[in-house]
Amino acid sequence: MPALTSDTIRTLPETLADLTDYLRENPDPAEALALVEPLLDEYTGLPVQFADTLRALARAVQENPDTPRTAQGDRLITELRTTAWELADQHTLHYVLDDLRDLYGSSPRSEQGCC
Repeated sequence: MPALTSDTIRTLPETLADLTDYLRENPDPAEALALVEPLLDEYTGLPVQFADTLRALARAVQENPDTPRTAQGDRLITELRTTAWELADQHTLHYVLDDLRDLYGSSPRSEQGCC
């Protein structure tokens, strides 16, 4: 794996900002759903990946021998893990995407073959 840098990681939030700007321009719903779909995938989407990232950070901090063993440090590690669980719970957003696809596919406009 190539070395990660803050510059390479920074591309993710920049890409998300670009996506948000694009979605604010009222694109075709089918196209918008296709662009958002990978972000909400049940197994590899952002909620799951970010939760895994936070858990890995908590583990890296906790297992580092230079980490001070204090109540505050323990609390911060616990907070990272708690937040990770909360984020992982958001994996159910992929069901919302399924429902949106169904809604769009059965909308009166698409049933009439209109625009």
